[in-house]
Amino acid sequence: MRKPKIVVLGAGYGGLMTVTRLQKSLGVNEADIVLVNKNDYHYETTWLHEASAGTLSPDRVRYPVSDVIDKNKVDFVQDSVVEIKTDENTVILENGQADYDYLVVALGGESETFGIKGLKEHAFTISNVNTSRQLREHIEYQFATYHNEEEKKDERLTIVVGGAGFTGIEFLGELTNRVPELCKEFDVDYHKVRIICVEAAPMVLPGFDPELVTYAVSVLEKKGVEFKIGTAIKEATPEGIIVGKGEDEVEEIKAGTVVWAAGVRGNSVIEKSGIEAMRGRVKVDPNLRVPGHENIFVIGDSSLVINEEINRPYPPTAQIAMQQGVTVAKNLSALIRHQEGLESFVFDNKGTVCSLGEDDAIGVVFGKKVKGAKASFMKKMVDNRALFMVGGVGLTLKKGKFKFF
Repeated sequence: MRKPKIVVLGAGYGGLMTVTRLQKSLGVNEADIVLVNKNDYHYETTWLHEASAGTLSPDRVRYPVSDVIDKNKVDFVQDSVVEIKTDENTVILENGQADYDYLVVALGGESETFGIKGLKEHAFTISNVNTSRQLREHIEYQFATYHNEEEKKDERLTIVVGGAGFTGIEFLGELTNRVPELCKEFDVDYHKVRIICVEAAPMVLPGFDPELVTYAVSVLEKKGVEFKIGTAIKEATPEGIIVGKGEDEVEEIKAGTVVWAAGVRGNSVIEKSGIEAMRGRVKVDPNLRVPGHENIFVIGDSSLVINEEINRPYPPTAQIAMQQGVTVAKNLSALIRHQEGLESFVFDNKGTVCSLGEDDAIGVVFGKKVKGAKASFMKKMVDNRALFMVGGVGLTLKKGKFKFF
């Protein structure tokens, strides 16, 4: 009798959580499990802002997929997904194809530029290990070049961050710690450096606790960050950006580095495959399946789950992706064993912590507000917990953060 085949696309938080739970719950004779990922490693997306600023090595951000999968139960395929043929139960890969009985789409998100002219060409993103390495090296290059050129161009030392959401604020926190080191390393006057955050929304960290937001802004401003709130980026150019508060108030900011950290959409493979979505995100059913396709689950950045309390989608986070992975693994085990009743996904929000550098942060954990060193400790605990849930004690000891204060 042929074993059912489960194919999981993506080795991010959701995909790895699904696979590691499946390999524990299913016997080797119950199902074939295939994990497809374009890299042979997983990277901690929530650590990329550190690698981008240069406060953490890019190699610390990632670990081999082989470290956490059971090779006796999981077949790992390193390849890129091109398209999903839902009518044929087939995934088209760059170098072949994968047939499935059950499919889990956990491909992660992509940067959303909202059609802003020049962003794709002239702005850096914090989206994977390689873009983070590229951004870090670019910033270092600007400092080195400024030091060595005879006619100094001060705009080389201007860094613009588009977006004051989580990614933008956490990157700013790391950047304000890194800049004094860069100035010392490249013999650059610290007062020549400008760090500007541009946010179209009327506040920093929209939806976060206002008291904590005030604290975060105060901390970053003391470290030299200039905030332009309620100001939209109209265009990115080779010389910097053009911003405006309206049609009349338009300003050019010359900058050697522009970082776009303001938008995430679902994976383009979703739309290419003809699956109904909004900006690449699928409004999944309570069991995390695609409506009309009972054998396809979508989790992580490409899934859309409504928070019934406020009738808005939950923001795509590592926490929600990992919880979705647990639910999908349970439901797949039930389907493989022909058990009645699948589990509905209910997000258990254990809190959110936003770092402001190595030793500072803000957050709401189990309903309590925390800030400063205490919040920074909690942030590292959150990071370590994610490692533990996927790879146990071994992975946590190998990759965890243990410098708490």
